[in-house]
Amino acid sequence: MSGRNDPSPAYLQAMERAIAQRVSAAESATAQQPVGEDYPGQAALWRRASELADALRNPLSDIVADLHAHPETAFAEHRSMDVLASLLKDRGFATRRGVYGVETAFESEWTSAAYDPAIHPTVALFAEYDALPGLGHACGHNVIAAAGIGSFLAAVGALEGSEVQGRVLLQGTPAEEGHSGKEYMIRGGALDGVDAALMVHGFGYDIGSHAWVGRRTVTATFRGVAAHASSQPFMGRNALDAASLAYQGIGLMRQQMPPSDRIHAIMSGGDRPSIIPDQAQMQIYVRSLGTQTLLDLSARLGQILQGAALMAGVEVDIEWDQHPMTLPVRNNESLVARWTKTQSQRGRTALPAGTVPDTVAASTDFGNVSHLVPGIHPMVKVSPAEVALHTKDFATWANSPAAVDAAVDSAAGLAQVAIDFLADPTLRDQAHAEFARDGRVTVEELLGRADS
Repeated sequence: MSGRNDPSPAYLQAMERAIAQRVSAAESATAQQPVGEDYPGQAALWRRASELADALRNPLSDIVADLHAHPETAFAEHRSMDVLASLLKDRGFATRRGVYGVETAFESEWTSAAYDPAIHPTVALFAEYDALPGLGHACGHNVIAAAGIGSFLAAVGALEGSEVQGRVLLQGTPAEEGHSGKEYMIRGGALDGVDAALMVHGFGYDIGSHAWVGRRTVTATFRGVAAHASSQPFMGRNALDAASLAYQGIGLMRQQMPPSDRIHAIMSGGDRPSIIPDQAQMQIYVRSLGTQTLLDLSARLGQILQGAALMAGVEVDIEWDQHPMTLPVRNNESLVARWTKTQSQRGRTALPAGTVPDTVAASTDFGNVSHLVPGIHPMVKVSPAEVALHTKDFATWANSPAAVDAAVDSAAGLAQVAIDFLADPTLRDQAHAEFARDGRVTVEELLGRADS
């Protein structure tokens, strides 16, 4: 039963109507494109990869269901890793576990017969498998895991015996939810020698290139002086006042924030009303579509926290990034174009950037990867459009026939893009030229730049 204070769905409904119009236009444009093989040099390998992905439907379906039934949260994904490693072992591939300094990360690899690391390229395929506390696989990482495993097996199976030279890595990347598992792996050397990185994410739409915002976290602890709130309030310094002032300051700042930027905050403080709180704490997420705007917003937030403490006459300890910051995703459009073609052959229309507004955006540690090597992070339709990520409804759809279809189609598509990257030097040149326009960026470099 709805109440008078329920949020109005009017804006959401208007946005959904606008998206539906853009989706219809994109699908119509795709339908008018001539049917043919745009990449004849890889046509036989594409067909083989697609056939192998289809042949993997049952084991990929088992992964989708098994991980969904046994969700494990960040850095605790031991069973999930075992499930994935067992399938790889059954297919003849060894796995290295605990790689790059992360206990629940793993890696498998394939190299061509004449592979020379000084000459031939390497492409990495990613599998995520952590779940959300309390919600399980409400972000569909079980589907990502199945797609990652399937793409590795399909790509390798198609490349075996071909003239293509190179290396394919499968990296199991844990702890994406609320953490930065990939950044920890990067610091351990996960991307050393990698020339491109590919993965996919479940969603309510098929999208080739979608916005993902960067994210930082901050914990602000205000420390004041306790006092009896009735008999001697003048002897206290209220830490909760400072947190409240900071919360209001954040709210007022939103008027000057870009539409795609976000700040979310919660706070706590005090034990009972009769005692002026001598400690209060805020936990805050900061998000932005750009790396520099993320740093700018962080600096502004720091000023608000310091100012609130000054007004309340208390001290504040500000702790940034309990886990490393995650950066906005840079989708490599040269590789996205190949992904879009792969999905058209699977009966899917991978929508172009902007079809779904960039205000409908979350964060992922793949952003950090995409600032170091060319990468793609397309969305694959798992649920109806109105079902949001991180909800019980999406968790239900993440263990459905649609989820299995998404895993199989994505396995074929990622395998085909990986094959193209290894086989087509023109594509590699295009991808690297596009990447070079913005350059390689590390988290440490960004933070050092901000502090200078």
